[in-house]
Amino acid sequence: MKDKTTLDNLPLDKSAVISSIECKDCLINRIYDMGILKDTVITPLYRSPFGDPTAYLVKNAVIALRNKDSKYITVTPII
Repeated sequence: MKDKTTLDNLPLDKSAVISSIECKDCLINRIYDMGILKDTVITPLYRSPFGDPTAYLVKNAVIALRNKDSKYITVTPII
């Protein structure tokens, strides 16, 4: 079984599949609206100079997500 990690700990350019999203109801709708859903492939592309936020590639779109929000997303890295 592959090791799971949170999205904020995923290295740049390392693709992963979203395993679960566990956050407050007010944040979950925002995350879903950005296309971040279970079983979706996501790749961190860039981090800002101070490390927050991070730009992610999701379904051919680049979105920015704060680290405090991405820690609620569990991913399984793709080998």
